[in-house]
Amino acid sequence: MTCLHGRHIQPLLLAGLNGSNWRLADYAGRGGYAVFERILTEGVPPEAIIAEITTSSLRGRGGAAFPTGLKWGFMPRDYAGQKYLICNADESEPGSFKDKDILRYNPHAIIEGMLIAAYAMGASVGYNYIHGEIWAEYERFEEAIEEARAAGFVGQNLLGTAFSFELHAFHGFGAYVCGEETALLESMEGKRGQPRFRPPFPATRGLYGQPTTVNNVETLAYVPFILKMGGKAYADLGRANNGGMKIFSVSGDVVSPGNYEVPMGTPFSELLKMAGGMRDGKQIKAVIPGGASSPVVPGPLMMQTAMDYDSLLEAGSMLGSGGVIVLNETRCMVAALLRLAYFFYDESCGQCTPCREGTGWMYRIIQRMEQGQGRPEDMDLLDSVAANIQGRTICALGDAAAMPVRSFLKHFRGEFEHHITYRQCLVFG
Repeated sequence: MTCLHGRHIQPLLLAGLNGSNWRLADYAGRGGYAVFERILTEGVPPEAIIAEITTSSLRGRGGAAFPTGLKWGFMPRDYAGQKYLICNADESEPGSFKDKDILRYNPHAIIEGMLIAAYAMGASVGYNYIHGEIWAEYERFEEAIEEARAAGFVGQNLLGTAFSFELHAFHGFGAYVCGEETALLESMEGKRGQPRFRPPFPATRGLYGQPTTVNNVETLAYVPFILKMGGKAYADLGRANNGGMKIFSVSGDVVSPGNYEVPMGTPFSELLKMAGGMRDGKQIKAVIPGGASSPVVPGPLMMQTAMDYDSLLEAGSMLGSGGVIVLNETRCMVAALLRLAYFFYDESCGQCTPCREGTGWMYRIIQRMEQGQGRPEDMDLLDSVAANIQGRTICALGDAAAMPVRSFLKHFRGEFEHHITYRQCLVFG
């Protein structure tokens, strides 16, 4: 339970889940599938569903933060051919592990969310693209699909209506870039997972050239709750322009790492308390608030910041996937950035020259500093390389690699200069 502005707010997606109560009977006992049944039996107009999602202020919970209702509205309603709905469960962002827990503990919420979304957009086939390195969750989702099929929620002419929806699990290939929706589509088509040039956008030309909508796991799983409680009530759980609930994956130097579901706008200081505070009584030094691709924020500033889109933007970072990585006073920021830089260098698909060449260049410069071989001109060179990657690539991986570098240099420049000047770490000596 979270207390926000004097209100006690219970989690929606993760409340009372323990790993053994994930089956359809358990979900139905919590009111699951009732919203979807009402939509079909009452013949709720698809436009009304999209309007309610728009009212809820639900934005993409995978990192892009695009308004969900607006995205659903892009799907052409009068298109006579096949339309697809894809759940993006390719959770690969370092620091983010929320989608895996939803797949593990509440898979039927995803299925019901997909059913409602498909009905609203007129899609009759759906896929859940699940990250290639989580096999147990993939198998569990397959079981959940079969349970839903046996109960009449997946298949043809659902609940005696004209609406049909076939749902499949698709095991991904473990590539970070496949979290980008067009690279995901390329992967599903059996091609190398590389982002597409846009336009055309997936809503007009997506999977197999047909209209397609791609939404994140958390985004779709919230849909049944939103329609049950009403869009405005859901929006009011958070703060103005930052409505609803959000799951934050808290890791790093905290007592109790884990997933915490709180209203948008919850102060970071409260989220840190929920995670047990700083481990071993150490002082907070820095926080990466939205997964590895988000700019780092100094600890004292973060303690004054709320967990929502606008507040984190004001602090110079972003909400991203909600992967909150907490660093204490003993952490070397050069070593931390070296680890992040290697990840993006290793995961670049190589399609764009700035990303292909620039991520490796940045990694080698930081490695040189960390090994005590840095040069004074490396500071400006590193920032220049990052600046020439940012905004110059087909997808956001280039930005994801560049923004942490520039933010680490901005806030912790002294540590990098110390490595260069004294050939040793400021923290460890």
